[in-house]
Amino acid sequence: MINKKVETTLNEQVNAEIYSSYLYLSMSSYFSSINLAGFAQWMKAQALEEMVHAMKIYDYINERGGRVLLTAIAAPPTEWESPVVVFTATLEHEQKVTGLINNLVDVAIAEKDHATNIFLQWFVSEQVEEEASVDEVLQKLKMVGDQGHGLFMMDRELGARTSALPGMAASE
Repeated sequence: MINKKVETTLNEQVNAEIYSSYLYLSMSSYFSSINLAGFAQWMKAQALEEMVHAMKIYDYINERGGRVLLTAIAAPPTEWESPVVVFTATLEHEQKVTGLINNLVDVAIAEKDHATNIFLQWFVSEQVEEEASVDEVLQKLKMVGDQGHGLFMMDRELGARTSALPGMAASE
């Protein structure tokens, strides 16, 4: 049986992961609206990946005999000034999520919930990858700027990203 404090914080993380998915889907829509289909595809794949994260936690809560309690998802922003601004916001958001994951680990340790601590280690590693991936795109964007050939080349590169869901491309 899952510890109640751990269950509560895991439920909060399900909400945070779904919000992340919602945010990245909004960013995908923004990129589509400014004709950057590759950037839109990258964000759509990111949105799907965040939903996979939410479902991992959802399934874990249920597996441990807890109850998932879904709450309202806040509306994400819908407009940004430029691709650099979007990826700056994305990096800041991923850093916030890293803090949330670290807090979850702290709660699991404080509550002596070793199974949850082990479960969360995947997320700790995943956040290192998430931040590095976003930062790489952001640094390239800062080099090429928000327009011109460099942006076009990045759009093509980012469009090659596929979905985290097995057998499903982000563009499907």
